[in-house]
Amino acid sequence: QGQLVESGGGLVQAGGSLRLSCAASGRTLSTYAIAWFRQAPGKEREFVAFISWGGGVIDYADSVKGRFTISRDNAKNTGYLQMISLKPEDTAVYYCAADRAPYGSSLAMAYEHWGQGTQVTVCS
Repeated sequence: QGQLVESGGGLVQAGGSLRLSCAASGRTLSTYAIAWFRQAPGKEREFVAFISWGGGVIDYADSVKGRFTISRDNAKNTGYLQMISLKPEDTAVYYCAADRAPYGSSLAMAYEHWGQGTQVTVCS
């Protein structure tokens, strides 16, 4: 049974940066669209970004455009989310998700596989 494992979360001051990683084991990520979602306390899970199989199709939530960059390294079977200019409102548990659909989606229900999440806390 394959799984996704996120890492790279932590505590950072506003304006700081973090890079999250999503490592896959037991499956080849090159044939999966990868997405990042986040969930803050008391709020619903929300879309952050997705990237297609080959990386040619990418989309971001408006709230993170220009600050977050999604990428993937299929040779390493890993997806990434580079986050800069972090704000306190970015504080959440960040989840990696993957699905065999080639182009990705902003809908959580489109993703079959999920990681356990990594906490990102941005203090002012």
